[in-house]
Amino acid sequence: MSLADWNIRAATRFFSQRFSLARLSRLPLLGRVIDYLFFRGDRIYYLPRVQTISIGEKLEKPENIVLPGRIIEQFIRQTPYRFIMNFCICRKASQCTDYPIEFGCLFLGEAVLRIDASLGRLVSQEEALEYVQTCQQAGLVHLIGKNRLDTVWLDIGPGDKLLTICNCCPCCCLWKMIPDLAPHIQSKITKAPGVHVEVLATCNGCGRCLQQICFVNAIRMVNGKAVISDRCRGCGRCVEVCPQKAIILRMDNVSGFGQVEAEIKRVIKL
Repeated sequence: MSLADWNIRAATRFFSQRFSLARLSRLPLLGRVIDYLFFRGDRIYYLPRVQTISIGEKLEKPENIVLPGRIIEQFIRQTPYRFIMNFCICRKASQCTDYPIEFGCLFLGEAVLRIDASLGRLVSQEEALEYVQTCQQAGLVHLIGKNRLDTVWLDIGPGDKLLTICNCCPCCCLWKMIPDLAPHIQSKITKAPGVHVEVLATCNGCGRCLQQICFVNAIRMVNGKAVISDRCRGCGRCVEVCPQKAIILRMDNVSGFGQVEAEIKRVIKL
């Protein structure tokens, strides 16, 4: 049995304990060790679906604006190495019944050549692009960036040669533990610059957005109205489910996703 297999078994067994383990990162000395071993150099962004975005300025040439889906497409086209996992380790560990377990991460970069072949398959550019669309249609939200945890449990490297594109659901996402992590680690998993989620005056307090929609518990009711806290990572799920259309995801800086692309290129050498 490979080390990756052992890591998967361990991760599956202890996945439900991730919140308690995450809180250990708040201890001064142990927190620095955890950061170094599992989060060193990380930069991870949640990408909202394009249809949830309201752009707060006039676009003279919208075709030149970098949007979430285009970021993923560009990275897929820029690397000759693409690997699709046979399963999502988070949904497998949680025995998810709401979203497809077989829709695992898409990994890009030279490091994928070291992934155990039993865990998935190398794919063509076209297959990767089609896979991303399929995951979107299944209601999954993309996370993209440098994620050192993946190099650890997959037992591969180097970390700057692996780009992770996760397909996340709200019920099983690893990063539900964000509120439990030390603040300096929390800040490494973020939303794109210029993205804001806002509640409009038309909110009637129906509570639909509280029903296992937000994976970081960033929404609460105050005086019968939904309020979005700074925990929000801008995934846009609450925007999609609000029956009153009273929540909007606004991008007030059209260069925000371009900054995401540039930052990823800085930390990942495809």
